[in-house]
Amino acid sequence: MKFSEMPYERLDKEQAVQTFISLIERQKQASSGQEQFAIHQEYYHFMDHVQTCMKLAMFRHNIDTTDKFYEKEQDFYDEITPVIQNLDNEYHKVLFASPYRPYMESKIGDVAFKNMELAFKSMDEKLIPLCQEENALSSKYTKLIATAEIPFEGETYNISQLGKFLKNQDREVRRKAWHALSAYFMGVTGEIDEIFGHMVKNRTQQAKEMGYTDFIELGYCRMNRNSYGQQEVERFRSQVKTHLVPLATKIHESRRKRLGIDKLSYIDNDMFFPNGNPVPVGTPEEILSQGQQMYQELSPETKEFFDFMMEHELMDVLGRKTKRQGGYMDYLPDFKAPFIFANFNGTSGDVDVITHECGHAFQGYLMRNEEIREYLDITMETAEIHSMSMEYFTDGWMEHFFGSRSEDYRKMHLEDGICFVPYGCMVDEFQHIIYRHPELTPAQRKEAWMKLEQEYRPHLDYEDDPFFGNGGRWQMQSHIFQMPFYYIDYCLSSICALQYKVKMDQDFQKAWESYLALCRLSAKKFYVPMLDEVGLKNPFAEGCMEEIVGHFEKILF
Repeated sequence: MKFSEMPYERLDKEQAVQTFISLIERQKQASSGQEQFAIHQEYYHFMDHVQTCMKLAMFRHNIDTTDKFYEKEQDFYDEITPVIQNLDNEYHKVLFASPYRPYMESKIGDVAFKNMELAFKSMDEKLIPLCQEENALSSKYTKLIATAEIPFEGETYNISQLGKFLKNQDREVRRKAWHALSAYFMGVTGEIDEIFGHMVKNRTQQAKEMGYTDFIELGYCRMNRNSYGQQEVERFRSQVKTHLVPLATKIHESRRKRLGIDKLSYIDNDMFFPNGNPVPVGTPEEILSQGQQMYQELSPETKEFFDFMMEHELMDVLGRKTKRQGGYMDYLPDFKAPFIFANFNGTSGDVDVITHECGHAFQGYLMRNEEIREYLDITMETAEIHSMSMEYFTDGWMEHFFGSRSEDYRKMHLEDGICFVPYGCMVDEFQHIIYRHPELTPAQRKEAWMKLEQEYRPHLDYEDDPFFGNGGRWQMQSHIFQMPFYYIDYCLSSICALQYKVKMDQDFQKAWESYLALCRLSAKKFYVPMLDEVGLKNPFAEGCMEEIVGHFEKILF
């Protein structure tokens, strides 16, 4: 079934609640582990339908944020989702305390029970009104950004569509585009400050209700941090400052010389070559077609996957004015189908969608027939290895997309991948500061961001821009609003993906087999044992960062 043909119906709230109550009561009365698992399989089927209803509505709302029908559906799920989450917790509390738990652990794994424990620490019935309010605030921010109208050179663009001008070869065009973007955010920065201020207050109140000191503790539980905590993250960020920031600074200096300018400005931060960044050749349809050929050649598994995606039209990638910004992959359980959402805008980012988001989708497709749903509950620091590593595994096919500039793309991609990690850590540390000090004013939040810019990105010069030069850049980072504490997962995964880059340079087939094994492990093991099994080093471990930096310094300089 094609995505456009998939039938949607609003979840029946009362029926869903009654189904949960019935499942909970039956689990309490189960007389054996076998009976309990049989009921649990009914739970799988029920939750597949719940998730499919929710996600279809979200996808179609994101595709057109002005569609009134799906806007109302999204509002409905913003309200009902916390109710479902709380009932889901109540259901799992029965399994957690069951006398047949050893049998259930043998069926669904010990990782699942650790995740249950974190879920109990994340949600309670008393949080439902606060979670509903939080969801509404998130949707408000999403719509504000998605419906941006930015005048530029006689036309009107949204943020995604403006992207090609922000990376234009002509420095003056870039400057004007960045000024246009800055002017838009100057017009809405007060509204964003207000939205975020309410979010911080709301999330802090949720944490207090659950007995935590601050939202950081609750945020870690919500992100299913089942293998590490704040100390490990702080240690990781410290290693980034010590080893990776100096390497990134050298890369930026190399870029400056390559661009032939005296000083790097913020308008140059995404520029890598004086003749402009490499851009994909061809229409969006041709890019997808080239992607299909690439995946047909990469492996039998990727061929089957991408043919499925194309046949069922499971990618909505064209940028449109009222479409939500950004990109993601999610999964429709009832149809056993991944779905990719993106905004093509004529830059190399269009190809990154075909590699990064398809890395997520490929892993989801590989696991689509897995009976034990808990094995699909991968945490984000694992999920992003699948996507970021696929970006490197597909390096050999970049001629399909960039022609004579394929080597330029590879160089840009590697440099950008390394330089991203300091930025990602900056986003993470910023959030720790904000939620450790929820009393900060909007101006103080921006001051905190500016200070972190100096630590993590000392090469940047904002030229007294009224928005970017005063610490406003974080307001563009949607994860801060929608998925607090997600961003460090990208950083951890980047270090693992760079390890795969080293491995594939040495033995591509062996690296690919390790990657397939990682995808199939999914959530069957905890993070560090899983990395050990496929031959990856723990990013938190002393020496891991230093070793990677040493390898890429030799390659780049």
